[in-house]
Amino acid sequence: MATVDSVKGSQFAPYTATTPEGDVVGFPDGPQVDVREVDPRYWSLLREFEYRAESEAFVVPQGQRTDFASVPRAFVWFIPTYGRYTKAAILHDHLCDLARDGKFGRRDADGIFRQAMRTLGVPLMRRWIMWAAVRWGALTTADGRESWWRDAPKVIVITVCVLPLLAPAALLITLTQVIWYALEIVLWLPLRVLADSKRRRNKRSKRVNKPEFSFKL
Repeated sequence: MATVDSVKGSQFAPYTATTPEGDVVGFPDGPQVDVREVDPRYWSLLREFEYRAESEAFVVPQGQRTDFASVPRAFVWFIPTYGRYTKAAILHDHLCDLARDGKFGRRDADGIFRQAMRTLGVPLMRRWIMWAAVRWGALTTADGRESWWRDAPKVIVITVCVLPLLAPAALLITLTQVIWYALEIVLWLPLRVLADSKRRRNKRSKRVNKPEFSFKL
C-alpha cells in the first residue's frame, strides 16, 4: 500500500473552490489518496473519494484502476506521472471508464480533469497543457472523437506553442532510450545463451531478465 500526497507538504486541508454562484467545487477530503500497486504500471485505489463539480458530484470507487497521469516516457521530465495533479488524474481515469461504457461524455471528463487540477493548485499553463494532451488522447477512442472539433482550435494553439519547446528534449530522450535498449540487448544475449547452455547440462543458472522497451513507464 502507498499513500500519495498530491500536494507535497500540505496538511490535507480540503481543496475546494467557490463559484460565483456560491457552489463549492473540488475534493472535500483534500489531495491525499491511498493506492496499492497492481503491476509495474497500474495501481488500485484503496479508499473511495468524492469530487464535487459545479453541477454534480462524482464518487471514485475503491478498486479504481489507474496509472496516474498517462505521460509518454519522453515527456516525463516535464510532467511526471504523479504530483500535485494525482487525484485529478485518478478522477479522470474513472470518468474515462464511464465514457467508454457510454455513461459519460469524454469531452466533459477532460474538462472536469482541468477543473479538478485547478482546485488542487496546478498552475495555469501546466493544467492547460495536460488538458490539451488528454484531448489528443481522446482521438484514440470512438467516444473521444465525438465533438472533438469543438476544442480543436484551443488544442492546436496550445500544441503549436508548446511543442517546439519540448520536442528537442523529447527526441533526445527517445534516441537515448533506443540506444540504451540496444546496449541492454547486446549484454543480455550472451548471458541468455550461457544460461540456456547451463540448463541443458543440468547445471544451476541465474535468472536472466530480458530488457523491455516501451514508450510508456
